[in-house]
Amino acid sequence: MAWACGLLFWILRLCVRPRKRFYRTPLDYALLGFFILTFVSSLASYDPLISIGKLRGASLFTIVYLVAENVTQKRVLRWLVFTLIASCMINVMYVMGERVVGRGVKVDGLSTQSPLYTAGVRNGDTLLEVDGRALHDAEELRAALAAEASNGSSVEATPARLKIYRYEWMPTFNVERGRLLDGETTLARLGIGSWARGRDWRAAGFYGHYTTYAEALQLIASLALGLLIALGKWKTRRAWLLIAALSGLSGALLLTVTRASWLAFLVSAALIVLVGASRRTALLLAACALPLTFAGLFILQQKRNVTFFDPKDDSINWRKTVQREGLQLLVSKPRHLLVGVGMDSIKSHWREWGLFQNGRIPMGHMHSTPLQLAVERGVPVLILWLILIFLYARMLWRVLRSRNVEGWTERGLMLGALGGLAGFFASGLVHYNFGDSEVAMIFYFIMGLCLVVERETREAGKVRAGSATASSV
Repeated sequence: MAWACGLLFWILRLCVRPRKRFYRTPLDYALLGFFILTFVSSLASYDPLISIGKLRGASLFTIVYLVAENVTQKRVLRWLVFTLIASCMINVMYVMGERVVGRGVKVDGLSTQSPLYTAGVRNGDTLLEVDGRALHDAEELRAALAAEASNGSSVEATPARLKIYRYEWMPTFNVERGRLLDGETTLARLGIGSWARGRDWRAAGFYGHYTTYAEALQLIASLALGLLIALGKWKTRRAWLLIAALSGLSGALLLTVTRASWLAFLVSAALIVLVGASRRTALLLAACALPLTFAGLFILQQKRNVTFFDPKDDSINWRKTVQREGLQLLVSKPRHLLVGVGMDSIKSHWREWGLFQNGRIPMGHMHSTPLQLAVERGVPVLILWLILIFLYARMLWRVLRSRNVEGWTERGLMLGALGGLAGFFASGLVHYNFGDSEVAMIFYFIMGLCLVVERETREAGKVRAGSATASSV
């Protein structure tokens, strides 16, 4: 809604005199060409109506111009940078508070005679809901599994629907009512030794899915780190605020237990530190990163029961399968190489293409941004996407190497954007992060802010060049 309202008011402003000036950017041809070829691919799709409907998400690139063309004051630019970080801290605090409070009923000492065990519950599972209602304690579970409903009528014939969390699996089991064990206490009747509040789930913030949340955190945490490195003063209030924000963002990222996003942020942080920090600062941050790395590996083992590169991990094997099938679909016809199969047409044609092991594994996407772009939109779109990434990275690098960048906020923005871009691209090799509209909006928003800095830097360079010429004359 904010994006749509922004575009609407921008269009209305263009109808009023004096006309606003349009600024050229180094990314215009790549951005517009990427969208135009995506539009052509949608028209040539196996399912044009679905693909054309997806153009709404593809048109999110207009956020770049909404920001770049309308932010003309440094004060506004700086406020937008810090507002982005501050707004993300709201969901970070929510995640931390949710983790402290916990949720559901985590069972321990489950008896094999328990009706829960018979239904499929195992020791260490967290029971989240029963009959669609959130569970808060064991007494609520006992009452739901009793043979009598609250109004006194018999419900024994209707099984209770129990939703649980077990690592990454959230199944719903049918538990027979009226089969509680004999005993004087609630725990004895349920057949469990003890229970506690569950704290095992993967953090998702307000985003609905942990992968989306992790990708958003990676981009914004990179921005916060870039600002901290650019500030260069560690004993100021600004530095402490940025350190607090970075700590919260990193902690929330750890709680998503998303390996690719962890590695992406590590790549981002390494690049930011190498480009913008002194050797002493780099060593200090490396020393801080080491315990975080071990903490991440421990959390990964505890929460997902896998190692970082686990050949037996189902999620890794699933990715290998869908990526192999996607590549086979891409090269199966020249048409697919040229214009792709169309955005989201896989959802209605996967059976005839034999994808997802003919339905034996969960349906989804190719879990790779480059492969997904090539399969859905064609190789030319992928090439333009890679050109866009290259031009964006080159622009950020040139501005950082320029002596015309004014202000630590502007420099920190460019540093954070460069690191975030590297992490975004790295994670996109195994995640279709560009397909998450929330992540794409943040990516484009930061890109628009960076184009404002690039424009100011370019204009400042022209002014200095003109002054130098005048003084020499």
